[in-house]
Amino acid sequence: MTTSNGPTHPSDEPRGGPAADVAPTRGPLRLALAETAGSNRLDGAWWPWSRDPEVEVPDLVDHFPSQSGRVVRVLISPPDWGSAPRQVRVAQGFVKIGSFPRDDTHLVHLTLSDRSVLHLLVVPPGFTDDQGGEALMAAATAGNAHSAAALLEEVMDSPDHDPRDQWTDHGDTFWTHSEGPPSFRTGG
Repeated sequence: MTTSNGPTHPSDEPRGGPAADVAPTRGPLRLALAETAGSNRLDGAWWPWSRDPEVEVPDLVDHFPSQSGRVVRVLISPPDWGSAPRQVRVAQGFVKIGSFPRDDTHLVHLTLSDRSVLHLLVVPPGFTDDQGGEALMAAATAGNAHSAAALLEEVMDSPDHDPRDQWTDHGDTFWTHSEGPPSFRTGG
């Protein structure tokens, strides 16, 4: 996908295409980490912009918050990605990439330089802003006991609208007793 401002993401242009010599713009790193690693089933979530680990993993490693540590190895779940490289180039050299021996979809394990391991939910790139934001927040919230798959299923099952914006045709909120069916109106 190319816009008048150039490509919006490195994987949006074919390699070697017309934009190959132009540095693409990327959105910010979409990452949410729990306050205390290891206290929940998930230590946070990462929402990559594409399914290309050769683009996304270096972005994660190079922009990972320095106060949280330095990523030295990454384990991915192959079904979440378009390929499974063994290593990728990052700003400081290379990072090894492994894959889970079984299908733990929607997880990435980051081994840090102090040998601690963070277990992060991988939010699918195609999620809406509301779904992605909700998944990031839920995975990083203290007390979260959901598995990655269960958390994503819950997010996908929740509506993309605020229930307070549901009104009946009689003026009552949908959540109070009313004889009429709900209508969807945007807040003013």
